[in-house]
Amino acid sequence: MTTEADRTGPLLLGVRHHGPGSARAVRAALDAAKPRAVLIEGPPEADTLIPLAAEEDMRPPVALLAHAVDEPGRSAFWPLAEFSPEWVAIRWALDQGVPARFIDLPATHTLAWEKENNKEQETAEQAEDGEAEPDAQVRIDPLAVLADAAGYDDAERWWEDVVEHRGTGADPLAPFAVLAEAMAALREVYGSGGHDRDLVREAYMRLQIRAARKEFGDAVAVVCGAWHVPALAERTTVAADRARLKGLPKVKADMTWVPWTHRRLARASGYGAGIDSPGWYGHLFRAPDRPVERWLTEVAGLLREEDRIVSSAHVIEAVRLAETLAAMRGRPLPGLGETTDAVRAVMCDGSDVPLALVHDRLVVGDVLGEVPAGAPAVPLQRDLDRIQRRLRLKPEALERELELDLRKETDAARSRLLHRLRLLGVPWGEPAASRGSTGTFRETWRLRWEPELSVRIAEAGVWGTTVLAAATAKSEADAVSAPGLADVTALAERCLLAELPDALPTVMKVLADRAALDTDVGHLAQALPALVRSLRYGDVRGTDTGALAEVAAGLAERIFVGLPPACAGLDADAAEEIRRHVDAVHGAVGLLGDTAAPGHGDLRARWQKVLKVLSVRDTVPGVIRGRAVRLLLDEGELAQDETARLMGLVLSPGTPPGDAAAWIEGFVGGGSGGGMLLVHDERLLGLVDAWLTGVPADAFTDVLPLLRRTFSAYEPGVRRTLGELVRRGPGQPGGATATGSGVPGFAAEPDLARADAVLPAVRLLLGLDGAEPGPDGADSGRDADSGRDAKDDELTGVAR
Repeated sequence: MTTEADRTGPLLLGVRHHGPGSARAVRAALDAAKPRAVLIEGPPEADTLIPLAAEEDMRPPVALLAHAVDEPGRSAFWPLAEFSPEWVAIRWALDQGVPARFIDLPATHTLAWEKENNKEQETAEQAEDGEAEPDAQVRIDPLAVLADAAGYDDAERWWEDVVEHRGTGADPLAPFAVLAEAMAALREVYGSGGHDRDLVREAYMRLQIRAARKEFGDAVAVVCGAWHVPALAERTTVAADRARLKGLPKVKADMTWVPWTHRRLARASGYGAGIDSPGWYGHLFRAPDRPVERWLTEVAGLLREEDRIVSSAHVIEAVRLAETLAAMRGRPLPGLGETTDAVRAVMCDGSDVPLALVHDRLVVGDVLGEVPAGAPAVPLQRDLDRIQRRLRLKPEALERELELDLRKETDAARSRLLHRLRLLGVPWGEPAASRGSTGTFRETWRLRWEPELSVRIAEAGVWGTTVLAAATAKSEADAVSAPGLADVTALAERCLLAELPDALPTVMKVLADRAALDTDVGHLAQALPALVRSLRYGDVRGTDTGALAEVAAGLAERIFVGLPPACAGLDADAAEEIRRHVDAVHGAVGLLGDTAAPGHGDLRARWQKVLKVLSVRDTVPGVIRGRAVRLLLDEGELAQDETARLMGLVLSPGTPPGDAAAWIEGFVGGGSGGGMLLVHDERLLGLVDAWLTGVPADAFTDVLPLLRRTFSAYEPGVRRTLGELVRRGPGQPGGATATGSGVPGFAAEPDLARADAVLPAVRLLLGLDGAEPGPDGADSGRDADSGRDAKDDELTGVAR
């Protein structure tokens, strides 16, 4: 056993970042050595933050966040989990009252290196493309080299076998000595291993160790990555180390603690020292004994919560299988691979679907750390924390949906906060499709807190010290710099959602100026829908939208004037784009109605006149003419006979097949319910059928892609019904033919008996089943002779 007398110099404890075996070994080594000071790999600017780790509100995983004061987006993280050796060393020092210090290269230099790193990455990418020659040697993974030397093809499995599954033994310092010897052999062969900047970091760490030894003697413990141990033990001169640090770039930096997540500890998240299975490693660190049995019990509990049948017998059998697999594979204990195989075979019936849930929820996990309120933070972060507490919106790593009723003050305030954060570029919540009501008084959000959002908040702090002030200032700046009219209208909509009254005047001025100068009908058509949607928020949010109404009406008028000329001479792609704009404008005018602003007349009637012009003008592409006819038919402005006449003209032999196919696509395509129109009006279906059968063979292949695109968008049931109708032929028995009205698919008079059949369901939906009885004991609204409710006639109309 190594004793204090046998050791000279500082105690170098080489570890693997986020390794539970290393963390246990560090704790045992510190208990045995009892150093007078603990030095830890990390930025020295964080020394003042170390005492916060002892507070009850501090719960890992957490990270040290450093960002450049003048450029908050330039940032760096040093994550720590409960099973990180560095965190264990910090807590040991605080518990023992021993000084703890960080000794890695200061963040002021690390952040300044970021731009150079980006340039080097660009150079490397160019080298891969053959544009430049890489000038750096290939970087090595020390654990992968050692695993390969030991005959393992997986570095994670090798590390589990030699470290995680073995205890500290009688000598708690022996594992560190063996690992240091292995790393020394590697560095003799590979030098810096391609990590040239590690030489600078190690020079700075040696200087800090010398300073600590002058103060505390050799009773100093150093916790660092095992790769650095040989370099820190190397005897160098002070002058040589200082020479390596000469001329380093520097920026002014701030540092604080921020919450972290297990998901961000995973290697897939991009953190270089990450691990594949933080949840599994956390379990190994916490489990006092029998880690496999305890783990499989947790897995069984999770699967039971998901309504899978998993019994105690499954757990017992899975433990036996995991131990058998470990013995067959020559491993000291079952690892994650063996337990995963056992879970798949015994608890998941060989399926990877429930196994994916186990991996996501347990192997990786959604644990989100916490930091105390006293941790340093930018003013904007403090204001956000205050609002989150007031609105009871706690950041969580697990994604969840939040339903908001904007008629409630708390929900409205939550909506304002989330919209303001999105304006600031902090996407804590993303709007989602509501599964309930689609009215404007309801919103659905998908919330998930990511550690990187702390950086976004620091970046947004340049706009103001509160969420409201920052969102207002940034919105005003975004309005001025917006590249197009549609961008300004979208911004105006978001400002209304976020309720930024001080930003709206600036945004509206920019919007009015851009709208007055923009002559592109496409740009105007893109801008109008968002503007009209914004008008609806006045009722729910109490926002004055008078200025928006005036601008929206002006945009609509300019579209009415400019749209017909803009539709002339378009190719197929441009025509399809205008067709989409026509749909959008039609919906917007329907919402806008004739109440947009005084002095603008009946906008809906004027829009219908524009559609009539588009429907008959030969210079307008067929897809736009067909859509104009369809919109007029849906609005009741075009009779069935006139619609059939226009379709007959277009589908006549004198029209080129390509133009006719485009007209059909505009009329019954684009997800407009055209399939049901053809199902219920066999006259139109017959015209399409007759035209299609008469298309010449040489032109059929040209129109086939358009027709396929049109009819493939229909529901399978609609396509099947159309096929049956075409097979039988229009007017044949069994089809939806006329019975006397003259209009195919419709009877001469409503069938009241069929309509009455649905009345009970309609009454139930409308809540009319519990009608109060009248004074004479009969239902007040029911005709005693006929037995029909007074509202039945109205409901029959609804049913029709």
